[in-house]
Amino acid sequence: MNTLTKTNMSILKNKKLYLLDMDGTLYLGNRLFKETLAFLEQIKSMNKRYLFVTNNSSKSVKAYIEKLARLGIASTEKDFFTSSMAAEIYLKKNHPDALTYCMGTRSFIEELVQKGIKIDNSPSEKTEVVLLGYDTELNYGKLVDVCRLLSRDIPYLATNPDYVCPHEFGVLPDCGSFAQMLEHATGKMPHFLGKPNPEFLLMAVESAGFQVEDAVMVGDRLETDILGGINANMTTVCVLSGVTDEKLLEMSDVKPDIVLSSIADILESLRN
Repeated sequence: MNTLTKTNMSILKNKKLYLLDMDGTLYLGNRLFKETLAFLEQIKSMNKRYLFVTNNSSKSVKAYIEKLARLGIASTEKDFFTSSMAAEIYLKKNHPDALTYCMGTRSFIEELVQKGIKIDNSPSEKTEVVLLGYDTELNYGKLVDVCRLLSRDIPYLATNPDYVCPHEFGVLPDCGSFAQMLEHATGKMPHFLGKPNPEFLLMAVESAGFQVEDAVMVGDRLETDILGGINANMTTVCVLSGVTDEKLLEMSDVKPDIVLSSIADILESLRN
């Protein structure tokens, strides 16, 4: 495995932009890791920048700001790049003014509407695009709606391919699991917009005003965070505080540049 040790992690000190996954990296569910606040402050004290990047579309940026505030992290909209933002950018670029049916949470849909995306709440022949999100408000009626729409040949998108979302007690089914369930019914899989699609992280870097070589991707998921960073040709750090453990690392073909127990190890390196 191409893994750097704590003694040769100086590469991180040359990075200007830290792309940070959140759940499993900075916190787990509603439990903030004890080193998180010090880690974020250390990055700022070195005149570097961090950006919270997440595939989770179940919450709007406003909801994320509120959640982080409850955990003790002050943030603004400029601190985030989410799969919801990627969906907005993709739809405006590739399907401008298209009437879109979204299988997602109310906050996800409201965010899209606020950004100028035309949402069809009642699927019909006029619906032009189907978009799946991590829908924590999912019901059977929505699955029926998607199946009905996918009986036609229309663009089919999804925010992220994650099969599970980490939780304090284990994991929960995520957007990738919904998409696979729908594949069994319709025979179709969506085009995924979030990590590991390299365009997601490249858009995040561009939105922050940096170059790819300035950035490092820090996350706990090999198949999304780390593979996304590799696909975007940036340095990757996998932390073992979320869904990935040493057994998964050994079995996976996805090889991070750096593997650490948690962000506490990065904090220690930056301080030294």
